[in-house]
Amino acid sequence: MARKNKNFVIEIRDHLKVLSEGNRGWTKEVNVISWNKRNPKVDIRDWNEDHGKMGKGITLKKEELKKLKELLEKLDIDALDID
Repeated sequence: MARKNKNFVIEIRDHLKVLSEGNRGWTKEVNVISWNKRNPKVDIRDWNEDHGKMGKGITLKKEELKKLKELLEKLDIDALDID
């Protein structure tokens, strides 16, 4: 699915996972996205229902994603002081 904004083109190449849904109907998603027809990256951000609007997010290159995966595999999430 490609979306054109006045400043850039977004193409969601692969929808990987919805992590949560907010009370406004927006979803926090993990997707593979190409920005401006560049090489795709993994992207985590909030989207409205039709993917016409998005919130702030983070994009990760392959090497960054590998490092994050390493961290999460070693991390004791239940020991963190988070909700």
